[in-house]
Amino acid sequence: MLIEQLQKANIAAMKEHDNNKRAVLSVVISAYKALSIDLRASNKEITDNDLIRIIQKTIKELDDEKSCNLSAGRTERAEEIEIQKQIISQFLPKMLSSDEIKQIISSLEDKSIPAVMKYFKANYDGQVDMGLVNKIARNG
Repeated sequence: MLIEQLQKANIAAMKEHDNNKRAVLSVVISAYKALSIDLRASNKEITDNDLIRIIQKTIKELDDEKSCNLSAGRTERAEEIEIQKQIISQFLPKMLSSDEIKQIISSLEDKSIPAVMKYFKANYDGQVDMGLVNKIARNG
């Protein structure tokens, strides 16, 4: 599972005394554990796709933090944040390109927006930006 890879990377970062890497990995692992506890309460198991969504959310939060630091003139901190983004981005699957999304949509029988969105959610969850899928499906 993906969580095991993250935990191994976190241990390696501790041994290397890489506080920047360890910090971002710990944030993701903590969010995973919190979600795991929440899902256990409703008798559901956490999946790699759940962890991928956590990583994607963390990257968006880091983007926001980076832009705030840049606007405040803290370029050194913004550079650290960019490094953290690169570290956790390594754990994401390859995202589908616009051309790949268009090709998949053209192969579908039902090209209505709800059907396309449902198909991508079921088959490509975590591998595609659903906002991009929606945009492509609307614009043809």
